[in-house]
Amino acid sequence: MKVVIVSDTHNRHEDLGVLRGDVLIHCGDSGIGFERETGEVERLDDWFGRQDFQRILCIGGNHDFQMQERAAAGKPVFRNATYLQDAGISFGGLNFYGAPWTPELMGWAFYLPPESMRERWAAIPDRTDILITHTPPFGVLDRNSEAKACGCLDLRLRLEDLRPRIHCFGHIHASAGKVEARGTTFVNASIVNDRYEIVHRPQEFNL
Repeated sequence: MKVVIVSDTHNRHEDLGVLRGDVLIHCGDSGIGFERETGEVERLDDWFGRQDFQRILCIGGNHDFQMQERAAAGKPVFRNATYLQDAGISFGGLNFYGAPWTPELMGWAFYLPPESMRERWAAIPDRTDILITHTPPFGVLDRNSEAKACGCLDLRLRLEDLRPRIHCFGHIHASAGKVEARGTTFVNASIVNDRYEIVHRPQEFNL
């Protein structure tokens, strides 16, 4: 199974062209958020519809206000992708689970205070093969351009028990890449840099 992972496309998804594989994962921050531009979700959904995959999975990020508003209103978020918010899906013998929450950024989309955040991480099923979050865990591919660690400590603690095969996320553009630790491949799939320029290609895995 070929899994392709992207994150933090910030309205630059069209520049990636047509991607191909079995499962496409978007780890959030598909939009810009600053100006609350209308039509962001529709344009992303149209792009999803042109991709060559059997399954497309997407979560929100702190810039994705429109996504948050649709989900809160109980409206379908996408036609051409499966939106995951504290939810999972099984495909090809693998269990995927997505959660969009981001710490510390009060006033941004998908922010939760620490106690609520811990509750959401506790709800992740133990039998999760591929975990999709927007925030990194603390200390793992989470340093910003000023070398500050910006990940979530509570998520890091939950991962000590979970140990998924892949944990993919984004949020911190300056730490894009991947690293393996304790049986898990951690993937910061950010596509853009801090100037919102595409500087990385999607991450690909054959499972």
